[in-house]
Amino acid sequence: MTSSEGPRGGNGTQGGRSGVRGARCVALIGPFASGKTTLLEAILARTGSISRAGSIAAKSTVGDASPEARDHAMSVNLNVADVSFLGDTFTFIDCPGSVEFAHEGALALPACDVAVVVCEPDPKRVPALQMILKQLEDLGIPHLIFLNKIDSFSTPVREIIPMLQPASARPLVLRQIPIWENGVATGFVDLASERAYVYGDHEASAVIELPSTIAAREKEARFEMLEKLADYDDELMEQLLSDVAPANDRVFGDLTKELRESLICPVLLGSAERGNGILRLMKALRHEAPSVEDTARRLKLENAKSAIYIFKSVHTKAGGKLSYARVITGDVPDSAILIGRDGKENRVAGIFSVRGEDTVKRGPAKAGDTVALGRLDTFVSGETATTGKGGILQMKTAETPEPVFAFGLGLKDRKDEVKLSAAVAKLVDEDPSLSVEHDAEKHQILLKGQGEMHLRVALERLARKSGIEVKRDKRRVGYKETIRAGTEIRARHKKQSGGHGQFGDVKLTITPLSRGEGITFDETITGGAIPKNFFGAIEAGIRDFLEEGPLGFPVVDVGVTLTDGSYHDVDSSDMAFRQAGRLAMSEGMPKCSPVLLEPIMAVEIAVPSEANARINGIISQRRGQILGFDAREGWPGWDLVHAHIPDAEMDNLIIDLRSATAGAATFTARFDHLSELSGRLRDGVLAAHQQAAE
Repeated sequence: MTSSEGPRGGNGTQGGRSGVRGARCVALIGPFASGKTTLLEAILARTGSISRAGSIAAKSTVGDASPEARDHAMSVNLNVADVSFLGDTFTFIDCPGSVEFAHEGALALPACDVAVVVCEPDPKRVPALQMILKQLEDLGIPHLIFLNKIDSFSTPVREIIPMLQPASARPLVLRQIPIWENGVATGFVDLASERAYVYGDHEASAVIELPSTIAAREKEARFEMLEKLADYDDELMEQLLSDVAPANDRVFGDLTKELRESLICPVLLGSAERGNGILRLMKALRHEAPSVEDTARRLKLENAKSAIYIFKSVHTKAGGKLSYARVITGDVPDSAILIGRDGKENRVAGIFSVRGEDTVKRGPAKAGDTVALGRLDTFVSGETATTGKGGILQMKTAETPEPVFAFGLGLKDRKDEVKLSAAVAKLVDEDPSLSVEHDAEKHQILLKGQGEMHLRVALERLARKSGIEVKRDKRRVGYKETIRAGTEIRARHKKQSGGHGQFGDVKLTITPLSRGEGITFDETITGGAIPKNFFGAIEAGIRDFLEEGPLGFPVVDVGVTLTDGSYHDVDSSDMAFRQAGRLAMSEGMPKCSPVLLEPIMAVEIAVPSEANARINGIISQRRGQILGFDAREGWPGWDLVHAHIPDAEMDNLIIDLRSATAGAATFTARFDHLSELSGRLRDGVLAAHQQAAE
């Protein structure tokens, strides 16, 4: 393949890469709707991998080919595609931009050689960009920015870089400046080679003479780039101080070295939709991106006989489970036995190339290749495997985010009950940021995840893959009840019907306990009024009743003492005394001033500092109490807001938080305490509970 964008520009051996080498793996990552999938299409088209770029609107892209992605016009899972460019092979992993689906991309990142962060010059989206850059920085992954949609810029590039810099701990190094004509970007100047190009829609840019109108700006921008590079190159700094123009070899060499060592974050310009800047991006990746050998050293796996990182699982209808994996070192032949965490073993049943939703069987995989491996049934996403005996060091991977949204699962057809458990287990295997909780107390199966759309797509996928139709039920709140006052009560269970009857007589003292003491049972029986062997049955009857008190909810913080009673030599039994205990509680508890308790959650909200006022309003609207603020450690410009919020007010909290912060805020929540609920809120809960029970 040739390009009118011209040769590399004398980057020397430091930037040039010759000889046989493994395929490089490039993550495309960025905020939601920044244009990653469109960029992948442009790359596939420009490298000749497809005849023409598809579009999201036309539902014709290689990526986002699943029914769920096309129905919602958004990436709901990562997409993998290989391209060949000037004799080199690249695997691109297009990561979902929505924070609800971001964990799938986060699992793939550790094994990537480099990341292209696709973003727009929008100040409102800087916090979302910061979240992505922080993740890459923490993992030590070299990355560059592709500033997309240059055809719609309204802010000068010289203002965009200072606007974006707070999102990055690495210096943003502008590699190109646009050429403007009548407010439209018609081309660009490469600051490293000092060459000017004019854009061609969906074709290679053409070299032109540097316009005189931009010559002064080019010198200024190039000097700014060189100053940032010189921070890591003393010789270059001396040249600049001496007003000596550095050779292009040195400039390209520094750009290459400092990108690979993740010291800088270069910034390139373009328009994915118009196919502008694609070849310049590809050439930068070809000459400057790290190799799989560099990645192996970063991951401290360079001495491993073989290291295979599994980043995604897919359950197919016909072929069973496929595990998407990057080979970091060594080779993986078909039928190889892979050894994973804790020494578990699986035999590879087929090796496949992946492009979007399509897989094609291929030969053995070598270092650098990204492939799908068949039937690794016991391996999970985020696991490192090897063909060598003795196991392998597990790579550091992204922690599974805590769920922030949940609803109940109800079956439309009861005959699907047996299939549901297995089908949901496959969903969670494919997407570990989903989880399922069987809540015995609330009699509900909860599906939990990262947002409303995340769970909606999960149910759509469940229906498509397993044929199981599930209805959404409102998440039930764990209300409890307790008492304010005590009482003494005596109750007798007596029943006579041919043969042995039933007889149990108990006298109980019921008292309120301090919050958190639970349920206690004691006895002060004297004189053998009731034999000791019946005490356990009486306690069981008491606890039976307390599972659902007079208000209809589980009872907490109540003490019960057995003080007296009587028994019958023939008719008394465990069953009779259990019934007597239950009867006494049913008669006594309504006399103890029962009160309704609601669970209060301790909530920690991570939020950009500038959004604090909006977040405070959201908390107040949900009957929350703000406890305080802390600076978020390691996150400049972010705060942690601590609050108590009733569990009943937690539904859709994440939607409000993200709406107020352009998708950046998140939270964690833990049960903290129970608090009395009174007035109209109490009446509403009791009425709804009674209606549901009818």
